[in-house]
Amino acid sequence: MKAAKHLTACTTVLVGKKATVDGSTLIARNDDTFLALTPQRFYVHPAEKDQPKRTWVSNQNGFTAPIPSDGYRYLATPNVETDKTGEYAESGINSQNVAMSATESVYGNPQALAFDPLVANGLAEDSLQTMVLPYINSARDGVRYLGKMIKEYGSPEGNGVLFSDNDEVWYMEIVTGHHWVAQRIPDDAYAVAANQVAIQQVTFDDPDNFMYSEGIQEFVSENHLNPDQDGWDFRHIFGTSTEKDRHYNTPRVWFGQRCLNPEIKQDPQSSDLPFICRTSHKISVEDVEYILSSHYNETKYDPLGPGDDADRLKFRPISMNRTQNSHVLQLRNDVPKESSAIMWVCFGVPAFSPYVPFFANATDTDPSYSSTPVHLDDVSAYWMYRKLSMIVESHYVDFIEQDTDYVTAAKESLRTHVDQALKGAKGLSGDELTAFLTTQNHQVTADMRKTTTKFTNDLIEKGLTLSRLTFNMDINL
Repeated sequence: MKAAKHLTACTTVLVGKKATVDGSTLIARNDDTFLALTPQRFYVHPAEKDQPKRTWVSNQNGFTAPIPSDGYRYLATPNVETDKTGEYAESGINSQNVAMSATESVYGNPQALAFDPLVANGLAEDSLQTMVLPYINSARDGVRYLGKMIKEYGSPEGNGVLFSDNDEVWYMEIVTGHHWVAQRIPDDAYAVAANQVAIQQVTFDDPDNFMYSEGIQEFVSENHLNPDQDGWDFRHIFGTSTEKDRHYNTPRVWFGQRCLNPEIKQDPQSSDLPFICRTSHKISVEDVEYILSSHYNETKYDPLGPGDDADRLKFRPISMNRTQNSHVLQLRNDVPKESSAIMWVCFGVPAFSPYVPFFANATDTDPSYSSTPVHLDDVSAYWMYRKLSMIVESHYVDFIEQDTDYVTAAKESLRTHVDQALKGAKGLSGDELTAFLTTQNHQVTADMRKTTTKFTNDLIEKGLTLSRLTFNMDINL
């Protein structure tokens, strides 16, 4: 069996309900693999009841655990080649309106890991979503449930895990074999994380806002791990602050905070960027999408910009060609709870592709999402948006303005779709409501296919006029 390994290197955004324009909670993440192509699909896993005794065995690191007999229905975005690359269900919302995204890879420092090493066959990212999301009833319950599993099985890697429900948003960081801390994002705040331990000062007598592994304070004290004269800073005690962090990680946090707090001037290579942040304006789904689709836009660090290579290539951008899916998990509080969970999914490179909204209260997804093939085709949504992304980036200067117009128009039409669907859902309940919302998901898939196919074809036609294999001469010759 393979040793556990990180397949992702992601960027996370979390927003409390009083910080959003409509009172939604938001958790969002780019799922970035180490390969440009790791095809994924998007499907609905049905609820399970009174199933016979079963055992989950990871084909990546051999993690083994019993599977509960009852589980809720949930959305998931797993890899296609699970036999080779593992399950990695990554992101979804269950029928209890609990959203989960796993994971944001994080790294504990050698001092802490020396005393609590990673557990090779512990609960890793490839199994995590599948083993937790179907069995939890709230965001807080998700932290507790996962914490118990880490205590029993250990972790083979550092992971940041996002949980939300209609009321709360939690971020949990597992940093050694058995130790972790989770913090509730205040209702009026947001947070950005990027492959580095993010949580800072921990208040141990505040169970409403912090949870943590059993014995973590004693562990730190006994092994002399706290480097600070005062306080108990989780990032300082368990995290890293390296040259790699300052080129790969902190600049992404800096840019996300720059987008939402442009009035605050910070150093993109600072190791002290705050975790919990507040801004004077309300945050929308589109704001979060912009952060996740960005590449240091309008700065000298933009790899697609006109700057010098020393600047353009200095930092790792947020949106990448190896972003396999980007998602914003929204739980609204201005509509009935049965219609409030929406999963905004981008299967292309976020810099060039739209986020399509899917109501979580559904029984299936369109086959173009649920049945992604390993190799490029003309049917699946994954390959349709990957194809579009490649075409735009290949002729960036010539195509980016048209692509921006396409994405902007899509945002408007998709917002309209959600609004009309919610109006149509009024008065419906139970199976009738679920069937209606499932139909709405199929409709938006069909509409976006029609629009995106035409746009892609238009770009190909334009691209055929941009060939270098041309020569202008007198028309009389």
